Amino acid sequence: MNNPEQFLRAHIEKVISLTDEEAAFIISHFQLKTFRKGQFIIEVGNDVNEVYFVLSGLVKLVYEDQDAKQHIVSFAMEDWWETDFQAFYTQNKAQLTLECIEDTLAYGLSFDNFEKLFSDSRKMERFFLRKSIAGHIGSQTRILSFLTSNARERYEQLLSKNPSLLQRVPKSSLASYLGVSRETLSRLF
Repeated sequence: MNNPEQFLRAHIEKVISLTDEEAAFIISHFQLKTFRKGQFIIEVGNDVNEVYFVLSGLVKLVYEDQDAKQHIVSFAMEDWWETDFQAFYTQNKAQLTLECIEDTLAYGLSFDNFEKLFSDSRKMERFFLRKSIAGHIGSQTRILSFLTSNARERYEQLLSKNPSLLQRVPKSSLASYLGVSRETLSRLF
């Protein structure tokens, strides 16, 4: 990553315009972090103090049920935000894990700095509102796909929206994300 600050600024400016002073102020609230493949960024039962903006790499957000079966809630790659949002916004303990599938470089934004940006910058308030709405729409779309689509249709939707995931994510993780067995996924290829 040549210039993480420029990457973050360009991402924000897809939604709002920034002066150089505003960009510097906003970026000063973020902390650059590196994580290794296989590393857990968030673990169940721990505090969730940050939301992450992925600069490079790939992470998965996972829920583990009472039978120790893992359910992948989402993947986040370059130019995406991720955390256990419920735990972050409510400042409760994590119910999900966030694990690196690849070495990952991300900006962390602490809850306190998130709140400061909200109170000190109307533009960032608007930015995060738009990001939250987009995330809500994405979640509803995913829920509806589970209610209305079969495994092949969900696979084709994933392929059309995020074709690079098929090259970057192990088949077992893709199967979990699609809500199918590894064997069913193999038949879809």
